[in-house]
Amino acid sequence: MEKTEPKSTTQVFQRNAMTSFIQIGVLVLLLISCFRIISPFLNIVAWGLIISVALYPLHLKLAAALGGRQKWSATLFVLVGLTALLIPSWILGSSSIHEVRIVSAELQDGNISIPPPNEKVSTWPLIGEEVYSIWSGAAANLESTINQFEPQLTAFGTWLLKAAGGAAMGVLQFAFSIIIAGVFLVSADAGYRMSSTLATRVAGQHGKSLTDLTIQTIRSVTKGVLGVAIIQAVLSAIGLAAMGIPGAGIWAALVLILAIMQLPPILILGPIAVWVFSTANTVPAVIFAIYAFVVSISDSFLKPMFLGKGVDVPMLVILIGAIGGAMAHGILGLFVGAVVLALGYKLLTAWMALDAAETDQADRAHGLDV
Repeated sequence: MEKTEPKSTTQVFQRNAMTSFIQIGVLVLLLISCFRIISPFLNIVAWGLIISVALYPLHLKLAAALGGRQKWSATLFVLVGLTALLIPSWILGSSSIHEVRIVSAELQDGNISIPPPNEKVSTWPLIGEEVYSIWSGAAANLESTINQFEPQLTAFGTWLLKAAGGAAMGVLQFAFSIIIAGVFLVSADAGYRMSSTLATRVAGQHGKSLTDLTIQTIRSVTKGVLGVAIIQAVLSAIGLAAMGIPGAGIWAALVLILAIMQLPPILILGPIAVWVFSTANTVPAVIFAIYAFVVSISDSFLKPMFLGKGVDVPMLVILIGAIGGAMAHGILGLFVGAVVLALGYKLLTAWMALDAAETDQADRAHGLDV
């Protein structure tokens, strides 16, 4: 009997190990399959979740005003969001296509004439003489200048078409995200309970506090980064439209991208202000330059108003998140990446602080025991 017992124990161990291996393998295979199925929708769902978390306080107030009808409130948010997204996108797209058709027709007919540059252009630092030379050549003989730069113009046109296609896809993704956000708003209470339960299973007793920190961080970064960026883009669009700058909507969109990446809008508005000085009268040019400067520095006093206390995130974290998200997932990733990386940073620092606090508490308890 003593010789057969170790063998029996070994067999039981091997059988249990094989059973556990098969169970873990099936679970991993299931998780991988689920991830591959939902991966095309991850960014859309993530952005919808971010929107719903950010808008939830307003949703509760609107639902209370509507007599507690949360479905009506969520539906109203979806309709307003889709209207605010699709109508300006349609207007911008239609006007851009119309302008391209006009320019193409005038190019074919040879009716386009470019005014000669102002002498001030040649005094611009670094690029003034080259810009003045090319501009003068285009004013004298546009067809020859186009032929001279045909490879560069072809490459730029190809890039522009791809960018337009990416922008159209981004608008569709935003639209689906808004609809998903409406669904999340209706089921917010159940979603919070499920998130708290999952976080408790992962992080133990700190699960609920980490869930609350996640919600607080998402709302703070959404208001303090994305909200401020939208305000700066809208102010830029107003100033550009008032000055009659061609393509004001496109320049405002570029300002929005730079602001999300925590870069100053003056990188876009500055060269435009220089161009205004070379084409407009001095007084309106000075007013526009001052306006552009104020818009560019407006984040310095807007962010403290919108960012929540204690949830400040380093600019580098948001910059890397925005750039990495855009490189990985396009225009939607620009928004999602900034929020997700900021959230990861805050959760990591909170986890490290909790771990350090528990270690200090254990050390103090050990010292008392000694």
